[in-house]
Amino acid sequence: MKLKKVKALNRDLSSVIEEMVVQDGAPLWVELIPQGEDVIGRDGRAWTNSNPQGILDAFEENSAELPIDIEHATELKAPNGDPAPAVGWIKGLELREEGAVWALVEWTQHGLWLVRDKEYKYLSPVFTYDSKTGSITQLFSAGLTNQPNLKLTALNRREENHGDDMSLPLALTTALNISSAATDEQALAAINSLKSDKEKALNSAETPSVEKFVPRADHDVAINRATEAEAKLKGFEEKAINQSIDTAVGDAAKAGKISPASVEFHKACCQQEGGLERFEKFIETAPEIAPDTNLGDENLDVGGTLSAEETAMCAMLGTDHKDFKQAKSEETV
Repeated sequence: MKLKKVKALNRDLSSVIEEMVVQDGAPLWVELIPQGEDVIGRDGRAWTNSNPQGILDAFEENSAELPIDIEHATELKAPNGDPAPAVGWIKGLELREEGAVWALVEWTQHGLWLVRDKEYKYLSPVFTYDSKTGSITQLFSAGLTNQPNLKLTALNRREENHGDDMSLPLALTTALNISSAATDEQALAAINSLKSDKEKALNSAETPSVEKFVPRADHDVAINRATEAEAKLKGFEEKAINQSIDTAVGDAAKAGKISPASVEFHKACCQQEGGLERFEKFIETAPEIAPDTNLGDENLDVGGTLSAEETAMCAMLGTDHKDFKQAKSEETV
């Protein structure tokens, strides 16, 4: 393929060239993209230079000179706010044999010194490329380096991560849970997905589903109502129990199975857990007792036999007759 030599920026560069020729010791033209359609780096990465004229067209459309820095400071340091001074400026581009792209350079005094004294011997271009086809589309800058990646005329750094040509950092791909070989577009899609999920979560927190969440005010009202209902129910249950105890003890007294003097005692016993059931079971088999049990007689022989009522009390309480007599004797003393 025979290519016509074209200078970018679409203007006469003869006067610029004349001024730059005096830059003794530093090249006026430098190679940025090597000849041939296949561009293969020393590190194994590969691109295609299928449209070299498109690279010149993009430069002309940008209408701005491109910087030459040291070790890609423009791409690596400048984004962090660190100094990234230029040591030269790319004034124009030119196509040469087999699609090679060369640049016309104006060096700064510092750049002249670095090149002339061979502090740096090679250039490394920074370019964008089509992630699907690998075709190089536009140049952005170049950096002086001593570790070239592309095989260019002396004066591309073998760098895994620089410019738009860099692969994504491993820490970033790991955090985004995407492949280490993911493209910028895939990383951007993952970030946008995270942002969308965050917005959905915030919206859900502000306006939660009424099917799953209850407003705090409604929750408090429901709790208060439940507490009040529980208190009322407990009151009803206690009232019903007391009525049942009064009825059972009263009926037993009327039937002569307990003495009137022991009514309150039996009511107190019935208040204990299971007390009413035990009392009712006792009354079923308890004999009728005499109205006068002589319980108030001080001369009562506490060591003798128990009265019918005392016997009934022992049966209801599950107390041994001997223990009852002993307790009764101690109270008398």
